[in-house]
Amino acid sequence: MTASTTDEQDSGYGIQDSEEQRKSRIPNPESRILLNTTTEDHHLARMAAVALGLTVLENAIPSPLPGVKPGLANIITLIVLARFGWRAAAWVSLLRVVAGSLLFGNFLAPGFFLSLSGALCSLAVLALAIHLPQRLFGPVTHSVLASFAHITGQMTVVYLWLIPHSGIAYLIPFFATAALVFGTVNGLVAARFMDNGSDPVSESKT
Repeated sequence: MTASTTDEQDSGYGIQDSEEQRKSRIPNPESRILLNTTTEDHHLARMAAVALGLTVLENAIPSPLPGVKPGLANIITLIVLARFGWRAAAWVSLLRVVAGSLLFGNFLAPGFFLSLSGALCSLAVLALAIHLPQRLFGPVTHSVLASFAHITGQMTVVYLWLIPHSGIAYLIPFFATAALVFGTVNGLVAARFMDNGSDPVSESKT
């Protein structure tokens, strides 16, 4: 009886195992996954978080017409586009769409696909707009073009999927006016941050 107990303890499976014995049975206990990130990655993550916060704020603002929103998160997209390029702006925009849908519980719901279609169309237009002469096409112009592309993508999804009725054409003037107004305002705000050499992340820390 004593011998069997001693053998059990010597084999390393007894109840009185030492700390060294427990660690020895764990293959490489110090192993962990490390991601090589850069300062730019951290900054883009913070910008995406600010964009998501603006989306939450936007959803708390009452809308006179369903689907008409100021698009405050587009300000962040324009700033990232100007400072880090189109690919970084696409990451921030798509992360904001996916994270926002998960936060509000409408992932893969019609609202998610409306936001995604609008974001994809606006990103496609911005990919072309950045090649236009910068003397004539700045943040305000980019913002207005992206706003019209955004509402065009959403209206297309609504007509082809949700409401296949020609009556939605009567809403186009209202959405176009909203795109022009909010696109201009968002472009001016983005241009203000760019001219001052600051961004919403650094401003929020001060």
